[in-house]
Amino acid sequence: MKKLLTIVIILGVAILMTQTVPDKKAHREAMMKAIKEYVDEEAESKGIKDNGISRFGKGVVTKAIEGVLSAKLKESNYYLFNTTHIKMKEKNQLLSLGLFGQVITFNKGMLRDALEEAAQEKAEEKAARKQQKADAKAEKRRLKEEAKAEKKRLKEEKKKEREALKNQQ
Repeated sequence: MKKLLTIVIILGVAILMTQTVPDKKAHREAMMKAIKEYVDEEAESKGIKDNGISRFGKGVVTKAIEGVLSAKLKESNYYLFNTTHIKMKEKNQLLSLGLFGQVITFNKGMLRDALEEAAQEKAEEKAARKQQKADAKAEKRRLKEEAKAEKKRLKEEKKKEREALKNQQ
């Protein structure tokens, strides 16, 4: 009888867990709340006063982070619970755990590292695009100079051919 009761309770808890797994939106909202708290703490630790300009700046920073997070945040569903993670340094870092309708976010140090990594990755991508653009521009310039040199060479050849024809007559 005890075994049956234990099995029923375990089954009941498992069914409850599967029905109360939070969705990705809940994870994103929890992460944004944690980010907002982090931004507020950072501003406070740096002595930035709470006024209209600082609130605007915090809002801009939060929106930028939200954009990066939306692109990088991945969810894994394990039926009884789910997790969100972000790829950092070629490894997935766990950011939150969702179960029983609640989302638990992990330490702000890891969140800060994740955000800094994402920002650095974005800056590196921007620098790479800028370098590719510069390389393409240099290649275009080189090709243009080659075409100009070839045109000049052909012009000189034609000039020599005309002079040779002139000298034969």
